[in-house]
Amino acid sequence: MAWYAYCLTEHQTLSNGTRARRPFLLEGIQGVNGAPVLGYPSGEFAVIASEYERNGTQFDEKSVLEHARVVSVCFRSATVLPFKFGTIFDTEDALRQAVRSNRRTFGLSVAKLRGKSEMHLKLVVRDGSLRDAMIDIPLPDTVGGEYLIKLREKASRDRERQTKARALSVQVHKLFNPLDEEVSCKRVASDGMLIDIAHLIDSKCVEKYQNRYTTAAKQLKNCELVISGPWPPYHFLPGKLRTVAGNS
Repeated sequence: MAWYAYCLTEHQTLSNGTRARRPFLLEGIQGVNGAPVLGYPSGEFAVIASEYERNGTQFDEKSVLEHARVVSVCFRSATVLPFKFGTIFDTEDALRQAVRSNRRTFGLSVAKLRGKSEMHLKLVVRDGSLRDAMIDIPLPDTVGGEYLIKLREKASRDRERQTKARALSVQVHKLFNPLDEEVSCKRVASDGMLIDIAHLIDSKCVEKYQNRYTTAAKQLKNCELVISGPWPPYHFLPGKLRTVAGNS
């Protein structure tokens, strides 16, 4: 029997401090395709998973939501290390080996993320001074002087957008003072820029963090600001965990 994996958490948080030796049912949760959700014990950890049959069924948007819902429910009461959507272990041995081979990394990550939450900030910047920088520069198909001129112009505009994004992310960091952050930036439409920021904070400070929204909205001129969370720490897993997967 194959196993569909949602996340990993500490064993004791799911079983009232006791150590189960066999998979145990998590009441009141349905997983991908409506499957029952189990805690699969492995030492001090438990992999949250569902039995899975490879019958040719394709994952869809509903599956993504079902996966996220299971991770979010577990996150309410425990530290979780989310698995990549679509992670399937073909056998129990494959699942156990994944935990064994990453046990030290799992332990360090759980200790780092215990009591922490992820918050999201989306800034849409519509600054008149950036209008020219938002216009994409198509590169000609031919090589030569014209190509080099356009390439330099394109690089200059990219740097201008990145400089603006860095300045805003520094301002946001000072306003919200997170423990850690990840920032990405992309152009939207022809006159805007989306800065997507993930902040790692202490779970006890969520309300305090949310209360800073009003101040931030007033100080960040020419920006549309949207805040969401708390979420499981999807953006703050060590790189090694992001590659952990079964035969998916």
